[in-house]
Amino acid sequence: MGACNITVLLLVIMLWLPHGLSMGNSCSASVLEARRFFELENEQLRRRFHEEFLSGYNYNTNVTEANRQAMIEVYARNAELNKRLAQQIKSSDYVQSEDADIRRQAEHLSKLGASALNADDYLALQNAISSMQTNYATATVCSYTNRSDCSLTLEPHIQERLSHSRDPAELAWYWREWHDKSGTPMRQNFAEYVRLTRKASQLNGHRSYADYWVQFYEDPDFERQLDATFKQLLPFYRQLHGYVRFRLRQHYGPDVMPAEGNIPISLLGNMWGQSWNELLDLFTPYPEKPFVDVKAEMEKQGYTVQKLFELGDQFFQSLGMRALPPSFWNLSVLTRPDDRHVVCHASAWDFYQDSDVRIKMCTEVDSHYFYVVHHELGHIQYYLQYEQQPAVYRGAPNPGFHEAVGDVIALSVMSAKHLKAIGLIENGRLDEKSRINQLFKQALSKIVFLPFGYAVDKYRYAVFRNELDESQWNCGFWQMRSEFGGVEPPVFRTEKDFDPPAKYHIDADVEYLRYFAAHIFQFQFHKALCRKAGQYAPNNSRLTLDNCDIFGSKAAGRSLSQFLSKGNSRHWKEVLEEFTGETEMDPAALLEYFEPLYQWLKQENSRLGVPLGWGPTDKIPSDCCGTFST
Repeated sequence: MGACNITVLLLVIMLWLPHGLSMGNSCSASVLEARRFFELENEQLRRRFHEEFLSGYNYNTNVTEANRQAMIEVYARNAELNKRLAQQIKSSDYVQSEDADIRRQAEHLSKLGASALNADDYLALQNAISSMQTNYATATVCSYTNRSDCSLTLEPHIQERLSHSRDPAELAWYWREWHDKSGTPMRQNFAEYVRLTRKASQLNGHRSYADYWVQFYEDPDFERQLDATFKQLLPFYRQLHGYVRFRLRQHYGPDVMPAEGNIPISLLGNMWGQSWNELLDLFTPYPEKPFVDVKAEMEKQGYTVQKLFELGDQFFQSLGMRALPPSFWNLSVLTRPDDRHVVCHASAWDFYQDSDVRIKMCTEVDSHYFYVVHHELGHIQYYLQYEQQPAVYRGAPNPGFHEAVGDVIALSVMSAKHLKAIGLIENGRLDEKSRINQLFKQALSKIVFLPFGYAVDKYRYAVFRNELDESQWNCGFWQMRSEFGGVEPPVFRTEKDFDPPAKYHIDADVEYLRYFAAHIFQFQFHKALCRKAGQYAPNNSRLTLDNCDIFGSKAAGRSLSQFLSKGNSRHWKEVLEEFTGETEMDPAALLEYFEPLYQWLKQENSRLGVPLGWGPTDKIPSDCCGTFST
């Protein structure tokens, strides 16, 4: 056989080999055996995930003790199987494989988390977490106007009063009632949770549960990057905080809102002060340029909850992406049932079988839920796009990516251009004053959230790392909220109170810095997609980031689909670079989006003589812990 024929034969053999194999050592029997091992184990893992999420969904959509116990039993049984798998992987030394994909799968499947605990400790941990979740889902408070009526739930009753009442005493009442009922009784459960997650982390080879969480970002420098990013965003937040405090003082007077210092959270229209846009009528930069009442327009046009989800589905289909499967419509819980308790906190679910994806939320027809629907459908589309990946890779390569995907779609959906296209407003291009109003409205959620998202896990990191003594767990929480965000409780809080579990994600053991990261990544994603769609160009006043709508762009859809379909199969910096051309979390796109508002705030605050910044809160004991500044 001539040299030319041998070359051709070798080429044919190389093309015939499965994707990713080469003629070198990666074609060895050990690699082939390892691939077969992981293929079989991924199928078993997929079945376990299906069983777990089904039991979790049953509990979340019908909060009963029987469903809670059934869920814990499934988790405990699968934890033992996960532990055996991790031990087998370690004993087989797959993490040292010459094949990069085998190494990655082995590393991921060796991360046991809570499953590393012995059976009794694992059950105790799951009981602590699910007990906090149950209390959160079933907590009710007493009415301010009728103290004998103690049946009010967070959604919709309490939130409606926080949004619409302008009585400081009533607002403080509901704030305290919720924290006293949903937070304080859970202190022992939280202490048990901290004790057992600390133990699990050490069994996993980590100093603390904080370090266990951080390693999901696959970057030893990621925590420092978070701190640096927060510092970059703080000047903008300080301008916004100062302006809002000034307007609150104008409305409520100096006895309720002093000229300087922290803002009482109860005045901000949200139980946790993580968004302030419910009070937009008090702050609007140009009141003579009224916002179109999107909710009123929806009601006028007969919008239903079904219609909101159909619009979200149509958006993804317009990009050439997958339609929601019939099972979504048949099996999701999209409104609050009348006959049982449910966990109303919105969530998207992947059942790891037959494109079974669902949403569980208590949707109402208004602009807030219009946004939330698209956010949750972003998770759903992510599930559908990486469905072909093995179970170990069916997730985002960075916890912040999953949260950012729905938000990046919502940035288009909430643009004036898109709202006009779907007939909810008449003018798809805003004049300069209306543009400032719109950016201000968005900043009251996007920018305001950042210190909150940062503080929630900075607090838990301090607890997990034992940097905050248990005798100061509550005052440390409020000191951190004050230090990072300039907000405080409306009433004095002591260590007899315990307020962190009044937030769902703390009860549910959800790592929260993903939401902070997502608020940065979503604007990087948005900028990349707007370029693909021909909807953005630097220094072009007609093609700005804040009025970009990628609806109908197949080019943007292809780019997004390619990004999502990789799942967790590769490092997040690699897939981010392919998608955006960047390799780091970078707030530059966010700052560009809001630049007109930032300049307006600086000028307006200077004109009004608005004081900026805040000192320590006086709503906690003066002998609380030291400062937390990063």
